[in-house]
Amino acid sequence: MANSGLFIGWTDPKDGREKIAADLFAATVAYYTAKVQDGTIESFEPVFLARHGGDLNGFILLRGQAEKLDGLRHSAEFKDWTVKAAHCLNGFGVIEAYLGDALQDMMRRWTAAIPR
Repeated sequence: MANSGLFIGWTDPKDGREKIAADLFAATVAYYTAKVQDGTIESFEPVFLARHGGDLNGFILLRGQAEKLDGLRHSAEFKDWTVKAAHCLNGFGVIEAYLGDALQDMMRRWTAAIPR
């Protein structure tokens, strides 16, 4: 069961790079599909958000075990994907996410830190 995630978000394609961004999105979905098949990640979910006036318009949530996601995030292949994405997307970023038991652990830590 997934205890960790990677939240990969963006605002929108950079002007003039929309086609590159669309092609990269399709290739990225294929890449993450292969990562599910080889057991590196448990699952992933791409999401496009409706226009809402904010600066987050899409993301992909990768789910898996923290150790495997950490290995993926620090692999040369993943770094190459992030560099390509940063070249064609505004507001691109990768953020560690806590899921499952890790979420419960972070919530315990957070509530313990509340001043009494």
